[in-house]
Amino acid sequence: MADLLFIVSRTEPKRYMYLRHVYADESRDVILDRRGGERRQSWRQPPVERRHVERRHRDITRELASSGWALVTRPAAK
Repeated sequence: MADLLFIVSRTEPKRYMYLRHVYADESRDVILDRRGGERRQSWRQPPVERRHVERRHRDITRELASSGWALVTRPAAK
C-alpha cells in the first residue's frame, strides 16, 4: 500500500488521469474524491453515536476546491 495518497476532485478528471500516469510506478496512489456528503438522511440524531472518533484526520475540502487535489499521508499499518 502506498504511503502517500493523492485525492483528486471529481471535477478534475484530466488531472486525475495525468497524476495516475505520472505516479504509476511510485509509492503513491491516486484516487478520485469519493465523498458525496453525509450518509445520514434523517434530521434526528441517532439514539447512540457509534463512532468514537472522526475517521478523517484532516479536512481537505478547501484544498480540493482551490487546487483540485490534495496530498495526504496514510497512517502506518497496525
